[in-house]
Amino acid sequence: MDVDQHMNRVPDYAAFPTVDQMHAELDELAAAHPHLVRLRRIGTSRLGEPLRVATIGAGPHDAVIIGGPHPNEPIGALTVSSLLRQLIDDAWLREEFGYRWHLIPCVDPDGARLNEGWYVRPGDRRAYAEHFYRPCEADQVEWTFPLTGEGYTFDRTLPETQALMGLMDEVRPSFVYSLHNGELQGAFYYLSRNEPGLAAALTAIAAGQGLPLHMGPPEVPSATQIAPAAYVTPRGAELGEIYGIGGGSVDYADRFDALHLVTELPYWADPRVSDETPTGQTYGEVITTYLTGQRALIAELRRSLAKVDSELTVRSPFRRALEDFLGTHDDYISEWEDFPGADRPATVAEVIGKEQLKHSVRLRYGGMCLRLLDAELAAGNPTPAIRAERARVKELFDAWFTEAESGFTATPIPIRTLVAVQLGAALLAAEAAKVSAPSRSAIPSPPGDSARSSDRVLSTGPAFHEIAP
Repeated sequence: MDVDQHMNRVPDYAAFPTVDQMHAELDELAAAHPHLVRLRRIGTSRLGEPLRVATIGAGPHDAVIIGGPHPNEPIGALTVSSLLRQLIDDAWLREEFGYRWHLIPCVDPDGARLNEGWYVRPGDRRAYAEHFYRPCEADQVEWTFPLTGEGYTFDRTLPETQALMGLMDEVRPSFVYSLHNGELQGAFYYLSRNEPGLAAALTAIAAGQGLPLHMGPPEVPSATQIAPAAYVTPRGAELGEIYGIGGGSVDYADRFDALHLVTELPYWADPRVSDETPTGQTYGEVITTYLTGQRALIAELRRSLAKVDSELTVRSPFRRALEDFLGTHDDYISEWEDFPGADRPATVAEVIGKEQLKHSVRLRYGGMCLRLLDAELAAGNPTPAIRAERARVKELFDAWFTEAESGFTATPIPIRTLVAVQLGAALLAAEAAKVSAPSRSAIPSPPGDSARSSDRVLSTGPAFHEIAP
């Protein structure tokens, strides 16, 4: 299919939407198109936020699109918005392409609200760091699907994760798309299957929009590369015990033999992350330098928490995230210490990738440490230790930010470009998923569970409009 025509229809955006704006848009579109859009509540977040999905389309296959699986990654909310609007306007895409779409703009609204301070200032790196929040691993919707394996079990699924599981159980998707993004690492993809042709087509979309491809070190040392900037998605069995997490949405999608896609896009463009020119450093030296910086960061954060631990009174998500980072990062370091190929020359992309990651992690967790201490002060707990540690961490944070900005040449990427790439990737992967996927009518419901038959559950009447609070 010609995905360019759909990518070209993506509008300009000035900012990322708040959670309230996401809800308001869903209400507006469902009310305006009651015979096309079905809006319903599929669950409730840990803090009582409604989790809602918009369903549209009449094809024999089902696609589940997951926006905001990590709350510091809001591009997907606009991708869902743009795709939903195109499905409303384009009868061929809605009726003939072959899918019924189930679109969730944000599956972690609680976490998203803690990032809204920078959503309205995209491209402002300091605002991003000062208003950043990412949950601890065991509180991430993406990595809390049930996992049972030899010697390791994870069954602490979150309400948000359970809502996604229920939706997938109901519709038995052919395609699942988890919308992610990073900061400076370049564009790359994860596919649940080793499909080089699809991987090449996906990376071509990103490159065609002028995005640098991620040619530096992979996120996960053991990731299997399909093509440049494309990897086979790591499964929970590989990562769960190391990080104390469950399976990912990919693991649950595997139950239905669905194609699963992750699109990772940066906020800032730095062409050096694609430069494979050899440098004078070995790859081992690059990794060692990075890990030395990580150990120094961990030491600073551990010192801060030790200084104030007995005086903290606020039940803070920032504290939980920091403690999790400090508790699991030794395992992460061990993974990289054992990485093969240390003697070969490092490329420019590998050097820059690890250097930028060092700055990103410092600013992320330094910013959350400040938010932890600020919450205590705002709650009326200005003890001498908390005030002193807040001043010390602020000084560190400012120094880290100054160092990160020194020689920083990356430029903010227009939000429209990022949304267009995610949307184009959705259509390409959905087209590929149809090749091997049976139609809905050919998929048997689980034994003894007729209530999950998607035709019975979703086709409840002539109109699809179901506003849920």
